[in-house]
Amino acid sequence: MTDKAVVALRKFVAPEIVFGANALDLAGQAVLNLGGLKALVVSDPGVVEAGWTARVLASLDAAGVEHELFTAVTPNPRAEEVALGAERYRAAGCDALVAVGGGSPMDCAKGIGIVAANRRPVLEFEGVDEVAEPMPPMVCVPTTCGSSADVSQFAIISNQAEQRKIAIVSKAVVPDVSLVDPRCLSTMSRYLAACTALDTLTHAIEALVSLGASALTNLHAMKAIGLLGQRLQEALRGPELTRLDDLMFASL
Repeated sequence: MTDKAVVALRKFVAPEIVFGANALDLAGQAVLNLGGLKALVVSDPGVVEAGWTARVLASLDAAGVEHELFTAVTPNPRAEEVALGAERYRAAGCDALVAVGGGSPMDCAKGIGIVAANRRPVLEFEGVDEVAEPMPPMVCVPTTCGSSADVSQFAIISNQAEQRKIAIVSKAVVPDVSLVDPRCLSTMSRYLAACTALDTLTHAIEALVSLGASALTNLHAMKAIGLLGQRLQEALRGPELTRLDDLMFASL
């Protein structure tokens, strides 16, 4: 094998992805498939109000999975919130995580999983490949089309003491299952839909210009940019499922 071929090697890690209407109703079975018996469900007040968290809790109930709900999550989740969630996880005897929401609940859930498994403050894991022990089983139900936290190896946590964000980058924080239900976008305001879609567009452009770009990542990035160009304005005019499908697909 030539040196040039070695440089060209790429490795990708992705969760199991279930895409389509009512995918979130599979949350209970997904946890069972991963061996979970009691899940900490991480969400936020807005997603609870929209009704998506209740749908996931109903799915867990139907599958016989016990659960504890944690919603003390703010935008750009703080290290203190992660610590509180990890304590709730341990105290309740949970063995799995379910994140329902946008990037903040999903990143908070990742932080909780890191702390629960490694028993150290989340800020100590800043950087690349600093997570020694894998997280507990984790299922994500994204309710926006922007963060892509449900399919990524990143967790972004706010360090309030230093007024900055830290990035945790590790294959250990890639969720096990992502239940991608386009209907979850139907309760977003037009403003939030536009913001999260532009977040997706930014990620796609970043992928194109990244030093780690490859033929595979370029294929997905160009498809995402094309879908957003075709569907974004239409989607902001009304929650037709086909348009929401395309926005959610672009976020993958």
